Amino acid sequence: METSSFLAAGLVASAAGLCAVCYLLWLPDVSSLKSRHPTTTRYTALYARRMARKGQKAGTAMTWVPISAISPHLVQAVLIAEDDRFFRHRGVDWRELEPVLRANLRGERPRRGASTISQQVARNLYLSPERSYGRKVREILIARHLERTLGKERLLEIYLNIVEWGEGVFGAEAASREYFGKAAAELSPEEAVSMAAALPSPYDRNPSVEPDERLLKLRRVYLERLRRKGGLTAPGPEPAPSIQAL
Repeated sequence: METSSFLAAGLVASAAGLCAVCYLLWLPDVSSLKSRHPTTTRYTALYARRMARKGQKAGTAMTWVPISAISPHLVQAVLIAEDDRFFRHRGVDWRELEPVLRANLRGERPRRGASTISQQVARNLYLSPERSYGRKVREILIARHLERTLGKERLLEIYLNIVEWGEGVFGAEAASREYFGKAAAELSPEEAVSMAAALPSPYDRNPSVEPDERLLKLRRVYLERLRRKGGLTAPGPEPAPSIQAL
């Protein structure tokens, strides 16, 4: 009996060790992102391939700027629109994710997505846009890995510089110049809200075009929430306030 117990314990320990090794091998090395800015993403590569299939050259606009050179209005508006609990979770917002999982199990279409900014960075840098449970699991694991390795402020800076804001337009600086003809540091609250509201569907929502009634209502909601957060200050190239204060 004692021998069997030792054997069982050994098998469990071996299995746990194997799982740990597989887990580590499954995760990308993200440590270089502490100081290195990504110049391409899975999505910029997919866009380039899509243009190549059409026989066109991919004119990708993507200009890296530090988060201090992005309007605090836009930083706050993006957090409001995409991940209002960004500073209160550890990569995955289980409170938002649970109803989405329940809807999927019932075969229903969820009313909204539940991917955090951390998960979106994981997906943009390392994963394909396919929808599968396997990809979602890996997305969650990488998101938590990114949070542990990089921290919140660096993750937010990366997100704002790589997120897709329209066809061939990636990052806040390129989007601001594309839609409003100005640097991201100079965006007004209204412009910032227009850009944030476009993120869920960047190909269909042009921030500089007069929106339909539904999108206009959404912008007003975001603008009011921005006002309540005290985010309506004069725009300009001055450094953004402490990220933790957002």
